[in-house]
Amino acid sequence: MTTTTTEIPPPVDGNKRKYGRIVITLDNSRIPEEKLENTPSMADGLDRQTETDLRILGCELIQTAGILLKQPQVAMATGQVLFQRFYYCKSLVRHGMEHYAMASLNLASKVEEAPRRVRDVVNVFHHIRQVRASRPITPLVLDQNYINLKNQVIKAERRILKELGFCVHVKHPHKMIVTYLQVSTTALPRESLAPV
Repeated sequence: MTTTTTEIPPPVDGNKRKYGRIVITLDNSRIPEEKLENTPSMADGLDRQTETDLRILGCELIQTAGILLKQPQVAMATGQVLFQRFYYCKSLVRHGMEHYAMASLNLASKVEEAPRRVRDVVNVFHHIRQVRASRPITPLVLDQNYINLKNQVIKAERRILKELGFCVHVKHPHKMIVTYLQVSTTALPRESLAPV
């Protein structure tokens, strides 16, 4: 088990701090079972199936928007993880799914060093909404509604950061799986790799 500890220097004025260090391990990086069973959305009266459908839709929107924005796959996966983590802390009933999907993708693009402008993210989500509704594709009008939407996405990004305690690093298994497959295929004799 890998443990990362960050020591915070003692306060100058001699007062004892409540929070002296941050410990991140595999044990505290996973969501506890009790949070999985009783989510904030369920506490607000949303049934499990509807919550699952909204979570899946949010992840699909992040994936589609990421592809249209030419984001690397790791940025899309990070956005989906941040989106899921946020909704294990806050309710889908009280916090609109689409704004937080946009904010998750925007935040993930920064975390994974492939930043996109909020304007681009908002425009792509607008395009996806039109395609899904089978409406003609029209550009987003730059009016007060657009400015309000953009500000809501920025505020949603801040809420995600606050709720997750600014712990937005995601360690994806993809690199490890690829390395494992490369090692396991090179370790096998050539005859076993031949097509049958």
